[in-house]
Amino acid sequence: MSKVRVLVGTKKGAFILTSDGKRKDWEVNGPHFAGWEMYHLKGSPVEPNRIYASQTSGWFGQVIQRSNDAGKSWETPGSRSEELAGPDGAPKGESNKFVYEGKVGTHKWYDGTQHPWEFKRVWHLEPSLSDPDTVYAGVEDAAIFKTTDGGKTWKELSGLRSAKGHLWQPGAGGMAVHTILLDPKNANRIFIAISAAGAFRTDDGGKTWKPVNRGLKSQYELPDPDVEVGHCVHRIAMHPSRPDVLFMQKHWDVLRTDNAGEQWREVSGNLPTDFGFPIDVHAHEPETIYVVPIKSDSEHFPPDGKLRVYRSKTGGNEWEALTKGLPQKDCYVNVLRDAMAVDSLEPCGVYFGTTGGQVYASATSGDTWNPIVRDLPAVLSVEVQTLR
Repeated sequence: MSKVRVLVGTKKGAFILTSDGKRKDWEVNGPHFAGWEMYHLKGSPVEPNRIYASQTSGWFGQVIQRSNDAGKSWETPGSRSEELAGPDGAPKGESNKFVYEGKVGTHKWYDGTQHPWEFKRVWHLEPSLSDPDTVYAGVEDAAIFKTTDGGKTWKELSGLRSAKGHLWQPGAGGMAVHTILLDPKNANRIFIAISAAGAFRTDDGGKTWKPVNRGLKSQYELPDPDVEVGHCVHRIAMHPSRPDVLFMQKHWDVLRTDNAGEQWREVSGNLPTDFGFPIDVHAHEPETIYVVPIKSDSEHFPPDGKLRVYRSKTGGNEWEALTKGLPQKDCYVNVLRDAMAVDSLEPCGVYFGTTGGQVYASATSGDTWNPIVRDLPAVLSVEVQTLR
């Protein structure tokens, strides 16, 4: 029977949740790296037991961790134990070095002045679809890095910052590459999203990039309807069978494109609010998408204190509230941008984690929900692996 492994990153460690294909009973393992912020964990599609993790701390900085045995043991790639901490306690191994290429330059700051690029942390790790040693990393300040040696060394794909990087500006949570989508039909095409610069695409493996934000509207922040960069994109998602069709949850608005980002159109429809962070696509139904609306950009909780996932089976515009098994009173948690995932079983499972430390699962494509675990630290990311 198939198995499912859910990788959960939290504010105070990582957890690995496992179940059989029925997805009824779950084993909870962790915390791994207790006390550390675990921004993201993701397994290789080629070797599922190869898992990469982004571990970070305000005191000790950024550490890349790797497991070759599904999280039973971990290593910092290419670093000896004596290399892992310098005299000041900060990690100094090769795998922890993210150095911008060439002249670093500046970007816009919150107040509109120019500010130098500074590396802070890795927000997202995206393993290659074909090679377990190749991984892309989305970082803050916004840039994309690549490793081809299993995380030992990282090199920036600096062409991204040439796409009007001097005009990029942080959102409330910083300025980071938080979404990386690899086109399964075209190895040279990658989509990324940056808060608060927008969505970008490369068609040559990361050498050059172009903004793909036509059709986005941010009437308060960007009154110019033709501006190329500056939109606060929260998340983008695709179905692997249709990599030209993307769905987006923006700071406000849910949108879709049918031509690889050349033009977007709003599909918020009858949602109670079009503000939220995550968005994902059903494993077998490319027109079925999921979002979790929250009240507003200043009130990050579900409307009326009712936690609801919304599902559209028509690619947007027409939405239904999924409530069975979710708290429908006095619930004031948030669901962050990287905290939703979908497995590939039949029917497909949908998972999300909250800032209140709950991880909810639906083995019925969203019809009914159950908490896998409660009372974890605030959940930053959720990824799922379908193991056959």
